[in-house]
Amino acid sequence: MGDVSWLLADYGPAFWQALLLTWKLTVVSFVPGVMLGTVVAVLRLMPLPPLRLALTVYVEIFRNIPSVALLIFIVFALPDLNIVIDYEPSVILTLTLVCSAFTADYLRSGINTIPGSQIEAALSLGMRPLQIVSAVVLPQALRSVVQPMTSLLIALMLSTSLASQLPFPGRELTALVSKIANDSALGIAAFAVAATMYVATGLLIAWAGAALEKKVRILR
Repeated sequence: MGDVSWLLADYGPAFWQALLLTWKLTVVSFVPGVMLGTVVAVLRLMPLPPLRLALTVYVEIFRNIPSVALLIFIVFALPDLNIVIDYEPSVILTLTLVCSAFTADYLRSGINTIPGSQIEAALSLGMRPLQIVSAVVLPQALRSVVQPMTSLLIALMLSTSLASQLPFPGRELTALVSKIANDSALGIAAFAVAATMYVATGLLIAWAGAALEKKVRILR
């Protein structure tokens, strides 16, 4: 406890800033990732085999490639193609692409749970395909994937540690722990504090996800 007290006395503000950066990277990656993944999931419903094949390849690539490998490609390989992206946007782009692929896959599973009779009923009412997707398919699919999306958000939050591999102007939690471990003998205490912050954030996300799922749950 003594080491933790000394650590917080010296690095308390730094830990708070690192936590805020971790939250920022999580949010600015998750929101566009979900939006992009939703678009991909909807487009995969279109009766266009070439488009569906291309989007399936997109999902499989970014769902299975290691995040660190994707980050290395964006930071070090793209400049050879005259595409230079700064460090923070590179991390955000990496996490967004991975998030979009998992979102599209989860939504596809959610869409598959919708009975075909509902689609037929919507068609019989004269609804257009786009109306059916927006008013019938997506609302139910989103409700059924709250828990998987909650787990994805937690995984994305933990994956912000990728930023520790790059010379960021600021430091997220993992990068701050590495710096403290290199500069002092308080590495274990720093790890304990950072782990507590990660766990607390994950529990908060899990609680919010459970509350949301309970609110939007579809009774069958």
